[in-house]
Amino acid sequence: MAEISTTRPARLTVLAGPTAVGKGTVSADVRDRYPQVWLSVSATTRSPRPGEVDGVHYLFVTPEEFDRMVESGEMLEWAVVHGRNRYGTPRRPVEEKLAAGVPVLLEIDLQGARQVREAVETSGLDARFVFLAPPSFDELVRRLVGRGTEDSEERERRLATARVELAAEKEFDVTIVNDDVHRATDALVAFMGVGSATSVVG
Repeated sequence: MAEISTTRPARLTVLAGPTAVGKGTVSADVRDRYPQVWLSVSATTRSPRPGEVDGVHYLFVTPEEFDRMVESGEMLEWAVVHGRNRYGTPRRPVEEKLAAGVPVLLEIDLQGARQVREAVETSGLDARFVFLAPPSFDELVRRLVGRGTEDSEERERRLATARVELAAEKEFDVTIVNDDVHRATDALVAFMGVGSATSVVG
């Protein structure tokens, strides 16, 4: 395991990219292979997908609880995604991990990444921004359709959002192409400056 500094705040790394590019898959691979990285758990008003665990993949909250968190200043960022559900990052756990010198990965959407950039500029946090890109737009469409978790109307909505999100790549510090999950994960963690994986994945 890599040595973690306790003398200064660790750097916050923000991972964003278009819908269905595989942000969640890459984040899960980081969780499995690089336990020295702390993954922020987002709060959301949407319902869990099959296999998702409350408190691990997301904090599933009611719209009323989400409103309360926003109004009380508990969110580092939040956004309405695809015109429907809200997602947000609870502020306190992120700040506590950074203060303890733990490297933090924040996997969020483009709107959230922009809000974090604004927060960084006003708070002095040390953050870097990574854009996760698909090998091609056709591959992005294939992944979205193949996932089978959205109906046709929702897919069209997400694809329209993805076209806008792809155009924002230039706003980020670095782009990593997700053509292979383990390779993308390794590139991300190397960019974060974290040590080698704790296990070998075939």
